[in-house]
This record gives sequence, C-alpha cells and structure tokens, in this order.
Amino acid sequence: MLDDRKASILRAVVEEYIHTAQPVGSGHVASAPGVEVSSATVRNEMATLEHDGYLAQPHTSAGRIPTEAGYRYYVDHLAGRGSLDRASAQHVRAFFDRTHGALEQMLVDTSRLLAGLTGTAAVITGPPQEIAVVRSVQLVGITARAALLVVVLSNGAIHKATVELVGEHPEATDEDLTAATAHLRRHLEGRRLDSLASVPAPADAAVARLVAAAARTAGADGDHLYVGGTDRVAGAFDAVETVREVLGVLEQQLVVVSLLRDVLDRGLQVAIGSETGLENLAECALVLSPYEVEGEPVGTVAVLGPTRMDYVQALAAVAVVSNRLGRRLSEG
Repeated sequence: MLDDRKASILRAVVEEYIHTAQPVGSGHVASAPGVEVSSATVRNEMATLEHDGYLAQPHTSAGRIPTEAGYRYYVDHLAGRGSLDRASAQHVRAFFDRTHGALEQMLVDTSRLLAGLTGTAAVITGPPQEIAVVRSVQLVGITARAALLVVVLSNGAIHKATVELVGEHPEATDEDLTAATAHLRRHLEGRRLDSLASVPAPADAAVARLVAAAARTAGADGDHLYVGGTDRVAGAFDAVETVREVLGVLEQQLVVVSLLRDVLDRGLQVAIGSETGLENLAECALVLSPYEVEGEPVGTVAVLGPTRMDYVQALAAVAVVSNRLGRRLSEG
C-alpha cells in the first residue's frame, strides 16, 4: 500500500496522463487536488514511485507516465466507482426504452451505444441460444435434399441452420417438410432449444430423417460476438502497428470470446496490458461485466481501449449498460 501522499501523486499523474497523453511534470502534480506539497517534494516522491515500478520516465528531461502497475493500483485503490453524467444516463435509459425487435440488432446497437459512451471499441457476447425457449419452429425447403431450419426464440434471437439430407435416401417432399415441422413444433415449442437434440423420432421414415438432420444442427452456433466502435481504435493509439494489431484481434471472434471468459474466470473486472494474456493487446485495457437474464449470467459487456482509457467512465458505462441490457432481455 502507498501512503496518502504517494497515492495522491500517483492519482494526479494517471488522471492527467489519461486526459493529455503527455508525460506529467512535478509542477502540474504539485497543484493537483489533494497533493498540496512543493514541486521539490513531488519530484522526490515521483522518483520513489518510479523506483517502485508505478511510474516511468520516457526521456531524461520528460515528466512521468503510469506503468501497468501504476494503472493497476489506480484502478484497485484510487479510481473509485463513478456514475454516468445525467445526459449519458438519460441517453442509455431512452435507448433501452425504445429498443425492440430481433436480439441480434439490439446487441449490435448496444455495442455502438457503449462505444459512444466511452470513446473505445465495445464488445458484447450474446446469450447462448441453446438455453432460450422456442417460440416457433419451421422447416423451409431449399432444394430436394436441403431445408432451412428457422427457430424463433424467447430472447428475440432467430436460430437458422441448413438441414442437409445425406446418403442415398429419397428426396424430401413438401409433405415431408410439413410433417417434420409439425412434429418439431409438438416437441419443441415452449421448451429450450437444446431439447432439439432429444426430439423423439416420428414413425414415418422420411420425416424421421428430416427430424434427425435438424437435431444435428443443435448447438452448432457458438457464442456470437457484437463489436461496435472499431472506427475509434485508430484515434486511440499513436502507433499504426498497434491499431492494426488491435483491429486484427477484434476480427477473431473465438479469440475475443475466449479472452472475455478467461478474464472473468480470473475474477477481474479490469485487465490491463499483459493481464489480457495477449501480446497484441499489451498496450490495451479491457473493462468488462457479465449481464444476467432472470438471475443467470448469459453474456458479457466489455470495452477495449488504450491503457490510458478513462477507467472511471468505462467502469460506470459498462455497469449501467450491462444492467439495463440484462433487465431488457429478462422482460422479453
């Protein structure tokens, strides 16, 4: 633990660097709220903080900038838990009051909302479809040996999968599709989507083949990732190569989903630099929170930005959006 003076100086350096992206000198820190000591004393304390690994001096004549350890101490001990300003809070409330329709579009729009609130990229994982309740199901013929399975779920998602008939079996007729649809409706509607894998086989062989082929699509979809604010990444980092690497990570759905799960499994709400476990995100910070539907965690809301992001704003925005999203989805 740092003593009060060092903690106040570290807070002043971090917050000024977040605001300006320029090394912070002792003169500015001496006049910061809560410091109230001479510049000479600040210089001595900053040298100690540098020695202890909380600050770094990029050039001999420059001021100091926070290190990863400095940001971590700031987040854990100094940042506090702020709240959104009134205008932002009203914007979030109005967004969720008016948003309706398909789940996928809601999550796309929510990621854009969060990116706008924080000035960073935002990522949201959708609820796993297999735990949602089926509202309606339909098999639509595409060719004589393929059909489209369309399932509308209680969370607003629409599960679509191509059902293919393989082998030397007879082609499916319109009557077969109608009978298979009726059978699936009897055994699926009002039940969870993962019940598709255990739907009993109907007596008719041709219809049974369609139902079995549909059952093979159960669980085919993985976690869906919705990314907003990628256009903000370029302005957040100085190096073009860093921008390229961050955008490359955001394009890899499996990598991002695994990253979010790993950070949450470690009990972190903020991962800074090397804590993300990805070399390409060494200059990034991740702020995240799970959201719940009817009391059960089903997805994650997160923002990804530079290590000098505004953590207070990011934590507040992620908390509010995850809470409102969960409430909106619980309402159906």
